[in-house]
Amino acid sequence: MNVENLNEFEIIIGYKFKDSSLLKLALTHSSFANEHRLGKNEYNERLEFLGDAALDLIISKYIYNKFPKLPEGELSKLRAGIVCEGSLAKKAAEISLGKYILLGKGEEITGGRERESVLADAFESVIGAILLDGGMDAAEKYVLGLMEDVVEELKQDYRFMDCKTRLQEIIQKTSKEPIVYEIIKEDGPAHNKVFEAEVVHCGEILGKGSGRSKKEAEQNAASDALNNMDGEQL
Repeated sequence: MNVENLNEFEIIIGYKFKDSSLLKLALTHSSFANEHRLGKNEYNERLEFLGDAALDLIISKYIYNKFPKLPEGELSKLRAGIVCEGSLAKKAAEISLGKYILLGKGEEITGGRERESVLADAFESVIGAILLDGGMDAAEKYVLGLMEDVVEELKQDYRFMDCKTRLQEIIQKTSKEPIVYEIIKEDGPAHNKVFEAEVVHCGEILGKGSGRSKKEAEQNAASDALNNMDGEQL
């Protein structure tokens, strides 16, 4: 890989390396190292190890501060969704990372530049390289600059996966009293009804919602309850 290619990639990621050899190492796949008989560990797996740990810490810190009422188990689930292979590969594709990876001919022929595992590993390797080159602040700035939107997307997707279950899990951590869903209103003809539901706990209305079915109304009531919990339960 020539200096021009490294400079081009640095412009894309918005980080200039003091030690460009770290970036080259981060972009060197084991297949390339084996094919060119490079020395021991002259490929990106060690940097991937470091980047993986840094990524976990950066995302953990970010969601810990952003969602102060979210319990440990829910934080773990959210983090897992953010740092999963598919998510990292998607971000790697956004910065054209595959174009710059040094691959062996066999890996190249079999589609390595688009393979999720290769992209995700290289993405973590770049994080590791930035950490060594510029410190944790630089790594954190790089990661959050790319992945803040992933947190927001997952926040919305996760909230609506099953709001009733989510609400139940949260309430059960502090109370043994049951959650009750009540259909308080029905409007419209029999073939096109709209239902309105409330979710109640210990006599307190936690949320309200409407829908074309009782189930949908209850889910929307649970979603409203989650939103009402400071807006920060998730």
